[in-house]
Amino acid sequence: MNPAQWGALAATLLFFGLLACLEIGYRMGRRLSADREFAHEGTGAIEGAVFALLGLLLAFSFAGGTSRLEARRQLIIQEANAIGTAYLRVDLLPDGEQVEMRRLFREYLDSRLRVYDKLPELHDADVEIANAAKIQGRIWSRATTASRTDTTQNAARLLLPAINEMIDVTTSRTVALHTHQPPLILALLISVALLSGLLAGYAMSKRQTRSWPHIFIYALAVSITVYAVVDLDYPRSGLIRLDSADSALMQLRDSIR
Repeated sequence: MNPAQWGALAATLLFFGLLACLEIGYRMGRRLSADREFAHEGTGAIEGAVFALLGLLLAFSFAGGTSRLEARRQLIIQEANAIGTAYLRVDLLPDGEQVEMRRLFREYLDSRLRVYDKLPELHDADVEIANAAKIQGRIWSRATTASRTDTTQNAARLLLPAINEMIDVTTSRTVALHTHQPPLILALLISVALLSGLLAGYAMSKRQTRSWPHIFIYALAVSITVYAVVDLDYPRSGLIRLDSADSALMQLRDSIR
């Protein structure tokens, strides 16, 4: 099951879990109201605290997911710029070295694109990351060897730093690929959401009948927001995508073929 399917399943279970909690809370409130005259006295502060906590958790989780998504987008652009700059500086190498080096750059760029094509299968992506790292080593080795015979030292001064930056950004992208919402925070968010459902149902028991529109709207709004929080962390498998940023690398690949 990929992350998008897992997120949809979690949101669906949360939706029905909230409906169940709202119903349980309503029945508890009705039963206590029948036995005690002041069953709802003093509960407002607790309800307000729990709903405030839920709002904060949703807000911070959503903001964190949005921040990580934007960081991934910026890293894609940074990698495209780094590869493009290093490729242009291949012109500084002796003519005999340029053909093979350009071939290696094309092979490397294809490998980097395949890394993210294989997602959300992390194992396959990690295998391709290792393959791209091998090509990185060949590019670096060939560039350093060629720079030793360059009397102008332009390759050493300009090409090697560009290749180094190209390699460094892949480390940042790999770390970003494995950086997600901590499971503990997500579990806490879901637990507080279910607890809020109990309290909302309990508060609704002051009515003689259930307000079904409010029940469904509340459960749907919370579950959709939780799904969006999960989806933001996995922009390769769900509704939220990085296709527009990926086009920068694809256009670069097409330009150097």
